[in-house]
Amino acid sequence: MPTMQAIEITRFGTPDVLQPVQRPRPQPGPGEVLIKVAASGVNRPDVFQRRGHYAPPPGASDLPGLEVAGTLVEGDFAAANPFGLKPGDAVCALLAGGGYAEYAVAPLVQCLPVPKGFSMIEAAALPENFFTVWSNVFVRGQLGHGEGGSHESLLVQGGSSGIGVTAIQLAHALGHRVFATAGNAEKCAACEKLGAELAINYREQDFAEVVKQATDGRGVDVILDMVAGDYIPREIDALAEGGRLVFIATLGGAKGEIDAGTIMRRRLTLTGSTLRARPVTFKAELARQLHAQVWPLLEAGKVRPVIHAVLPAGEAAQAHALMESSEHIGKIMLAWEA
Repeated sequence: MPTMQAIEITRFGTPDVLQPVQRPRPQPGPGEVLIKVAASGVNRPDVFQRRGHYAPPPGASDLPGLEVAGTLVEGDFAAANPFGLKPGDAVCALLAGGGYAEYAVAPLVQCLPVPKGFSMIEAAALPENFFTVWSNVFVRGQLGHGEGGSHESLLVQGGSSGIGVTAIQLAHALGHRVFATAGNAEKCAACEKLGAELAINYREQDFAEVVKQATDGRGVDVILDMVAGDYIPREIDALAEGGRLVFIATLGGAKGEIDAGTIMRRRLTLTGSTLRARPVTFKAELARQLHAQVWPLLEAGKVRPVIHAVLPAGEAAQAHALMESSEHIGKIMLAWEA
């Protein structure tokens, strides 16, 4: 049986538990394709999985890695194939696991053609962040379709993260006012360069007060939140009438205090989601929407992935240590030898 190099979580713990191993090459099943991986994205859920706090969904690979770019090798191309892909095509793909490997299997409908002019590294930086942002900001959060009309505003918590830089750019490119929070002046400057009207250093300022002042007391229509915890009461205060607060992570704690009366009086919506365990049909629809509405923005240069660092795949432990340091702005990537 053909083998491949992969990066395995040998046990739960610190970054050094990530070790190169030889594994059998995975075999695609019905509706799936095999990708020869050129680059893999590193994401916060990979860190949680390595620590033992985010188990793969049933049937998914135990290897970390939720996004890759590479070349299609073989698979079920007779199944639903919305983008007309074929063996030899360059694609980027959203995975439920298994991305830290020389070969990965993905549902064909979760593979998108590499945008014109993009390198494999740039393409591999797209799926996890763009699927997540599109799903939560534009589908669940309905940015641009709420009470604020077509030019609604967005507050992005953690604006310098991979998710954050994606949300800032997409919302800005689609004509929305964008605000962001970040932890130092350099990160705030990066957010503003990417399209945030105002970036707020959360260590020095109260984001709710700053946002309300900047919007003449109205507040913002959508907040994308990966913090939760004690941010929740201030986020509710920072929302406009009919605003939506969308949770995608709980880095500050899963529990927070809410005032139900305020939510009712001001017609607020508190919602959230995770992506990894959602069915393939849901992710396929997101892929179609991204290809139709976001891929043109990427190919026109109006939105670009922000790459902080590219490390050889064998240095996955260093990549995780960098992510945990929170010193990065944008994406951390792993490159596989050709």
